[in-house]
Amino acid sequence: MYTIDAKGKILGRVATDAARILCGKHTPAYEPHHAPRHKVLIINASGIRVSGNKQTAKIYKRFSGYPSGLKETSFEQVLAKSPRKVIEHAIRGMLPKNRLRARMMKNLTVHSSE
Repeated sequence: MYTIDAKGKILGRVATDAARILCGKHTPAYEPHHAPRHKVLIINASGIRVSGNKQTAKIYKRFSGYPSGLKETSFEQVLAKSPRKVIEHAIRGMLPKNRLRARMMKNLTVHSSE
């Protein structure tokens, strides 16, 4: 079990560290077609920060498929409501886009505070 403290750290830096461990790229026996069983625990997710103007300008979008079904939410709103989703979204985008991603995401645990 790997533990990462996100308090005061940049979102992308934490996400890349976690994605690298979840993929197993930190081991000498790395095999891209296997999902390793390395677990990652991220604590203090509410203390995550972003650089530059992203605090106000970053937008998360989702589309329902219906006309006018585009929903937009700012980074500040998502962080205030559920800091766990911010980190999970960043890590999910860094994992391989295949069947292994779901298995790797099961090994990720995010806690918003200690």
